[in-house]
Amino acid sequence: MAVIEASNLTKRYGDAVAIDDLTLSVGRGEVFGFLGPNGAGKTTAVRILTGLLKPDSGTVLIGGMDIAKDPIKAKMKVGMLPETGNVYVDLTPKQNLSLTGKYYGLSKDTIRKRSDELLSELGLYERSNDLVKTFSKGMKQRVSIACAIIHEPSILFLDEPTSGLDVQSRRLIIQIIADMNERGCTIFLTTHDIEEANKLCNRVCMINKGKIVAMDTPENLRYTFEDTRSLEVAFDKEISRDLFNSKFISRMDRQGNKWRFYTIDIDSTIRYIVTMVENKGIKINSMTTYGPSLEEVFVRLTGVIEK
Repeated sequence: MAVIEASNLTKRYGDAVAIDDLTLSVGRGEVFGFLGPNGAGKTTAVRILTGLLKPDSGTVLIGGMDIAKDPIKAKMKVGMLPETGNVYVDLTPKQNLSLTGKYYGLSKDTIRKRSDELLSELGLYERSNDLVKTFSKGMKQRVSIACAIIHEPSILFLDEPTSGLDVQSRRLIIQIIADMNERGCTIFLTTHDIEEANKLCNRVCMINKGKIVAMDTPENLRYTFEDTRSLEVAFDKEISRDLFNSKFISRMDRQGNKWRFYTIDIDSTIRYIVTMVENKGIKINSMTTYGPSLEEVFVRLTGVIEK
């Protein structure tokens, strides 16, 4: 059953089209990755999906409810972590959580219980009465995600939740995401981290210039282009790119003292390379094969490498 449904969403700013006829659905319990280069329309789309921005056309259903017609009920099902965070820095973590809990109609006892649980899980219990403005970026982000989930939402929108964070904060937030999903929460994850999406997401949607360019499981997307399989080879001496000219090799890249060969046929490429270097008296120091990568698919579809 779909719990997030967007149909034919369009949003323009003057002559610029930020979202171009976007349609998608996310099933209950999914971790859904939303990828795209800067300026692709990701944040605009999330703002529309969460009712913070009205589209020029199209509809959004959250848990079966039209977010434009019944925004309060729809938003009560949702937790939201915006890219810039959503905490008051002149308050303490406990005060932030109390304020957010009251917004969602939680009782004082529930707020107290949930606050203690979340602050402990996120490693902030000892700092729960300190002002947030004294915290590092990673600690502030942990407070933000605690506020986003204090009411135990059934749907959680996360916009770049681990971007620029220290290792400890990143691990804690990823664990919280996994724990929420195990309890049945649907996760809509906007991220620049392709490897993170590959590990966490059941399905991935790639967007470019406001339009969806691909949407499938990470595994299926990796096999979108057969020639994203590759072979990494280290030779005992310098070689020339001109040495290799085979119909099996679609591209060659030099990476330090190694060469990466992209190919549609790994076995034939190995035989070809071995034969060519033997004829030239060159030895192979190492050879490693790689399956298709989600990053390579992303680059092919958007023309951009995200770091």
